[in-house]
Amino acid sequence: MSKPSEPTSIGTASPDPETWKSTTLAASLERLPKRKEAFTTLSGLPIDDLYTAADVNPGASAKEIGLPGEYPYTRGVHPTMYRARPWTIRQVAGFGTAEDTNGRYKYLLAHGETGLSTDFDLPTLLGYDSDHPMGMPEIGKIGVAVDTIDDVRLLMADIPLDQVSTSYTINASAFALIGMYEVVCKEQGVAAGKITGTCQNDILKEYTAQNEYIYPPADAVRLVVDTMEYAAATMPRYNPVSVSGYHIRDAGATAVQELAFTLAAGHCYVTEAVKRGLTADSVAPRISFFWNIQNDFFEEICKLRASRRLWARMMRDWVGAKDPRSWMMRAHSQTSGVSLTAQQPDNNIARTAIQALAAILGGTQSLHTNSKDEAFQIPSEGAIKIAVRTQQILALENRVTDIVDPLGGSYYVENLTTRLEEEAEALIRQILDRGGMVCSIEDGFIQRHIADSSAAYQRDLEAQKEFIVGMNIHIDPEDPLPFEPFELDPGLAERQIKRTQGIRRSRAQAETTSALKEIENAAMGSDNVMPAVVRAIRAQATVGEMCDVLREVFGTYRGPIVY
Repeated sequence: MSKPSEPTSIGTASPDPETWKSTTLAASLERLPKRKEAFTTLSGLPIDDLYTAADVNPGASAKEIGLPGEYPYTRGVHPTMYRARPWTIRQVAGFGTAEDTNGRYKYLLAHGETGLSTDFDLPTLLGYDSDHPMGMPEIGKIGVAVDTIDDVRLLMADIPLDQVSTSYTINASAFALIGMYEVVCKEQGVAAGKITGTCQNDILKEYTAQNEYIYPPADAVRLVVDTMEYAAATMPRYNPVSVSGYHIRDAGATAVQELAFTLAAGHCYVTEAVKRGLTADSVAPRISFFWNIQNDFFEEICKLRASRRLWARMMRDWVGAKDPRSWMMRAHSQTSGVSLTAQQPDNNIARTAIQALAAILGGTQSLHTNSKDEAFQIPSEGAIKIAVRTQQILALENRVTDIVDPLGGSYYVENLTTRLEEEAEALIRQILDRGGMVCSIEDGFIQRHIADSSAAYQRDLEAQKEFIVGMNIHIDPEDPLPFEPFELDPGLAERQIKRTQGIRRSRAQAETTSALKEIENAAMGSDNVMPAVVRAIRAQATVGEMCDVLREVFGTYRGPIVY
């Protein structure tokens, strides 16, 4: 047998990146130029031609990256991550009446959902009852209608609240829904120390993104702190605030801005609680976060890693929290709603799957995957089942749960994680130098940042510097919808109004009036309003009545006009 020949050397690879750029890369570019002049992340951060160990700070990398389950939690908040338990599959539900949404809950649980999430209709979000002239046209359209404790009883009927965690997406009137949830849990026999769940209750992002606010920012933040103080004393396992970057991002913010504005809001709630006399360690462990997962795969992974590291430093070094649980940033993620297209809606299945994988590789604790028809409507049962199955495929078929932080140590991932952290911290410090989140909202500073970023992205889409398949490239002729439109029961508004008005007629009005007066007295002074709110809930006061009391005390807010 002849001896194998030695491999022929066709060149000598240089370990020096600059030499590589001037030789190997330059020769390649002469033959095949780059497809565009500048490569950037979706947020505009430049992407270099090559990343090596030199792009990761060698002196600080081990300390900054850390180990899973240890400060600064870059690699995840749990040592085993998904090897011990997968993320919670938490699909959002909410439409029509409480009975309608309860039926959707049961459908989702039967098909493998492991946590519930609830959207509320516009009247409930804005603190109006269903029979209010402002509310009647919108009953049940974008979420479930809730006016009284009876609605929450129906919403949670036959749902084992000692076994299933429930999330409420509501903000301006969150104090009322938190109180109603507590009452219903106790009626089910769930002990106070075992009540779990989350309420979004992040009012600051309403002023900058979603615009479903009622009261002036400072008074609204006071209500958030009231719920934090109340939950710490009465429901120690309940998360009274889920600080939300999701809506900020869908409004047009970049990943850096989503990071900065969300963590700055969380910092605001904790520091306001400290001013109240609470300790940071009594409230910070029960704050969670809600992130938007957009189309830039690596940027979204790095955003979650950077958010954990930056929040850990903010709580430990800026606020002085001592308990490691206060440093841990626990995350719920949702695939991007604004990335869904009405054109070629089946493409949304692919978008959602890729975004979901980014959330998992970034280390989320729970996940909502959007349905393919959400650009049109409340998701249909068939579409939402595909969204659940997407998560189940990722959890059970692809082995992505077997490795803790599988991209940790990647030159690009570590470099981008650090850049996102640094850019976000610089923006947070600008906010603090301006007097904090409330001041920066009142003068439109944050809104202007988001509006400018949104406009810049829209220009890039129109110029085809960014692409959305089926919308500005690879466009097909208009086809009929590939699914049946979701239609609300036309009689739901009448039924909801009839139930609410019947409760007002049948309740002990003197007790209701007395309880509402107690809310007014607490709001006019410095007492926590939540004990009075819970008393009013038990006396069958409506969401609108409780919010109206606070409208009289605090007034309503009109934000600055931002172009």
